[in-house]
Amino acid sequence: MSFEFHCDRCGLCCRHINRSTLLKDFDRGDGVCKFLDESTNLCKIYDSRPDCCSVEHGYEKYFARSFSEEEYLRLNYEACAKLKAESLDNR
Repeated sequence: MSFEFHCDRCGLCCRHINRSTLLKDFDRGDGVCKFLDESTNLCKIYDSRPDCCSVEHGYEKYFARSFSEEEYLRLNYEACAKLKAESLDNR
């Protein structure tokens, strides 16, 4: 794989996992991942997180047949920007 997703660790994607059916088993019931440490915005199981939680590994396992690497990366950055914009709108 030739791409790498650059995450700024804002935690917003982990606070809205109810938007992805791939992540439904990690939802603590309010759309927030049960493995999110809300005080640090970091994943408590980062080193052993499932493939669906990694942009790079998720691409290989779930989306390589549907999108090019460039398109998939662009879509992930767009989703990130959308979450950030919605967060600002809700302040």
